Amino acid sequence: MDVQRLLLLPGVTPGPARPAGPPDPGRVLRQDAVLAALLAAGAAALALSVRSDGRQPDAVGWALLLAAHVPAIWRRRAPLRSLFGVAAFVVPYHAMGFTDSAPVAVSLVALFTVARTGRPLRSVLVGSAVIGLMVLVKFSHGMAEGAQALRVSGWIVTVVLFGVYVRVHRQYLASVVERAERAERTREEEARRRVAEERLRVARDLHDLLAHSITLVGVQTSVAAHVLSADPERLDRAAVAKALDDIADTCRSARGELRATLEVLRSSPDEAREPLPGVDGIPELAEAARTSGVSVRCELEAPEVPAAVGAAAYRIVQEALTNAVRHGGADLSVRVALRAVPGAVEVSVVDDGVGTGSGTAEPGFGLVGMRERVRSVGGVLEAGPRTGGGGFEVRASLPLTSSGVERAQPALRPRGSAPDPAAQSPQGLDLEGSGR
Repeated sequence: MDVQRLLLLPGVTPGPARPAGPPDPGRVLRQDAVLAALLAAGAAALALSVRSDGRQPDAVGWALLLAAHVPAIWRRRAPLRSLFGVAAFVVPYHAMGFTDSAPVAVSLVALFTVARTGRPLRSVLVGSAVIGLMVLVKFSHGMAEGAQALRVSGWIVTVVLFGVYVRVHRQYLASVVERAERAERTREEEARRRVAEERLRVARDLHDLLAHSITLVGVQTSVAAHVLSADPERLDRAAVAKALDDIADTCRSARGELRATLEVLRSSPDEAREPLPGVDGIPELAEAARTSGVSVRCELEAPEVPAAVGAAAYRIVQEALTNAVRHGGADLSVRVALRAVPGAVEVSVVDDGVGTGSGTAEPGFGLVGMRERVRSVGGVLEAGPRTGGGGFEVRASLPLTSSGVERAQPALRPRGSAPDPAAQSPQGLDLEGSGR
């Protein structure tokens, strides 16, 4: 089933049915045989009724006249040989002075088929040869016959030109159909590409939203459970209430973002969408991380950035904070920095935790999603354990002049190494499935 039909995208309709294949050779042969029989019947009628342009055929004349129609059965299968076969019987027929008009129809049909199926140069050469042969035969019977042949040659020229016109017109129609089919295939490929991009975007959004919110809820729930079990005799009700309030706030925020994502999925592509989260939302991410007991220090400049770049920066910080809270351990400190440099915005999230993404955690898609977001705006992402100390570091450079088109080079690579399609750091960090 086609992708567009499966997903029922607005504005995407199934393409037109493809034309059938080449005609059946047997059917073509039968049609040409019927035409040859009709032409033979018409020629016989002319030979019997017309007396002004030659004598009535005798036995040899009838044999030549009827035999001239036999090669016409293969006129479309072998046009040039069919014409030569017709001429092989028509030339002696005319040379013997039989009724001239009788074999004209089959001769013109054979000549038209050659002109319609061959190149124009070949058609001109064949037409010239037919006129020359006819004039030569007719002038051998006298000047009057030759003058009549010259008048008839106008019909031959007309038939050749008409055959060439039909061929050119059919080629033009075929090119129009081919261009239409190519345009339809391009539209279908574009629709499939849009579907794939939309699915990838939704997958990234859902991952960023759910991973961040579920991680915070998990940490806040652990805090509440610890408070409840640490000293039941001296229960800190205020601490428990604060942890539960933080959980409720996180759930409400996640529910709102999830509802907004689902509304985008339900809406048509032409409907206006709410603005994407940008750099202005980073302080809220830091505040949400602090509710989990993480010390977050923000050093933020507020440059004017395009919406796509701002959304990429927001999601990078969100995913990096989520990974830090999830893997960093106790007494975690995180520094979030955002600063403008000539032509770009640099984003960095550095923590001093114990999690290094060594593969002990369940594999995830966090770094894969960050790589895709950075690549979508033409930037570069460096992620890996901190050199000379514990913790993890994420740095991204997002150009302000990006057109939003993905570039060919990999956008995620470890610090201090050449771009690697496998996206694996020298320290053995598998960025595709590290759990970060």
